[in-house]
Amino acid sequence: MIQLLGAAANQTFEMPSIDYHQIAPILVVLGMAVVSVLVEAFVPREARRNVQLVLTFATLIVAFILVVSLAGQRALAAAGAVAVDGPSLFLQGSLLILAIMAALLVAEKGVDSAGDAFAARANALPGSVDEREFTKRGWLTTEIWPLFLFSVGGMLLFVTGSDLLILFVGLEIMSLPLYLLAGMARRRRLLSQEAAMKYFLLGAFSSGFFLYGAAMLYGFAGTVDLGGIADAVNANAGQNGLLIAGMALISVGLFFKVAAVPFHQWAPDVYQGSPTSITSFMAACVKLAAFGAMLRIMYVALGGLRWDWRPMFWVIAILTMFVGVIIALTQTDVKRMLAYSSIAHAGFLLIAVIATNEQGIGGAMFYLLAYGVATIGAFGVVSLVRDSTGEATHLSSWAGLGKRSPWVAGAFTIFLLSFAGIPLTAGFIGKFAVFEAGVAGGAGWLVVVAVIASAIAVFFYGRVIVIMFFTEPQADGPTVVIPSSFTAIAIAAGLALTIVLGIIPQPFLDLAEKASIFVR
Repeated sequence: MIQLLGAAANQTFEMPSIDYHQIAPILVVLGMAVVSVLVEAFVPREARRNVQLVLTFATLIVAFILVVSLAGQRALAAAGAVAVDGPSLFLQGSLLILAIMAALLVAEKGVDSAGDAFAARANALPGSVDEREFTKRGWLTTEIWPLFLFSVGGMLLFVTGSDLLILFVGLEIMSLPLYLLAGMARRRRLLSQEAAMKYFLLGAFSSGFFLYGAAMLYGFAGTVDLGGIADAVNANAGQNGLLIAGMALISVGLFFKVAAVPFHQWAPDVYQGSPTSITSFMAACVKLAAFGAMLRIMYVALGGLRWDWRPMFWVIAILTMFVGVIIALTQTDVKRMLAYSSIAHAGFLLIAVIATNEQGIGGAMFYLLAYGVATIGAFGVVSLVRDSTGEATHLSSWAGLGKRSPWVAGAFTIFLLSFAGIPLTAGFIGKFAVFEAGVAGGAGWLVVVAVIASAIAVFFYGRVIVIMFFTEPQADGPTVVIPSSFTAIAIAAGLALTIVLGIIPQPFLDLAEKASIFVR
């Protein structure tokens, strides 16, 4: 024992060298999230909202500038735990753009436009409540901003993690704040809390699957480094029980996060019950982060095992596409319809994973950006259509919306056309890029199936357009509130990017193509 202690004392341990510039975007967002917590504790309540807004938007903009400053770098930072390469930087930049757009929606009235419910009570009991006071309370719901920044920081880490432990840490930092944010809709308290509980329980299951799969892969390879796992896979040509089990469990954990069938059950309820601004954040940013991590794991660590996991992904992709589009046909609630649309889009994106080529990486990254901007814009429009009880999300309430508010209905139509993949929209280019990668990767029949699913999806998107423009409005139908400058900017940005990415996509496609090589 004494000899062992002496030998240990004589050993020298080399501390890892960290280039802080390479991980600066993550550090800035997580560091400012901590500062945001201190703002909640020490800044007077009346001034807190303005301070939090300035802090949040400044943080996201500075982080985006830092990501741009890293363009062209290819390295493993933080002792090999974080990858700085084309895919990570493209995904981080896209995440920050989408996070800024989502934050604009959140900034309008906190996490919920709760004043509508209070307005209904005020009409029933004149003089009993002050609607302006309740709206003010919604504005002062500032605890959302630390949670928002922590979640964004987790996403930035999740898409850059180069070992399984860092990926798990990023997954948890991303997910835990979202469980709280999902339950913060005050005017739909029971529905929102139910959504939060479902999201928490199923999210915990998915994290458990991911962690158990990581343990299996560590048992097989003796390392959690993605490159080391790839080397172990290549060195052991035969199948190994730990390897197959680890691959399956990690895949299940990721399928939960992207809402792929049969692990999609949480998405419709959570999307419907969460505050609409938070739903837009989850639908766009979580999907981007989860697919970014999935691409890195399946391409870098498990690429040598592609002939084992591709058949499973084929089945999951087909089920996801058809369950998403078919159940969406039956939906009468706009938010639930968009939730099943999101599930179908996860199936289309799985084609890029199955392709296992550089075209698949670039196509998936472009698709995620195009889908994200349209999603946030669409939920921004949903938040504007209201009746006396709050948001009017039943499809019957949208009858004649094109006659009541042609600009709002027109914006929603463009977003729906992009989801459907109609030419001259970003969605069409995104689908074309992913389908082209699938054909190049030997998944031609899967692309044919995806085209059929896309044709079915056109029906339920078109149904909403018909309801808005070719149906007479109800006499007591909902009104469209005048958007605040924050919401107007978010919707306008979504429209602009959806159109620009559809009409002149080549610069963005070239950027995605140049950024489609992983470092390991």
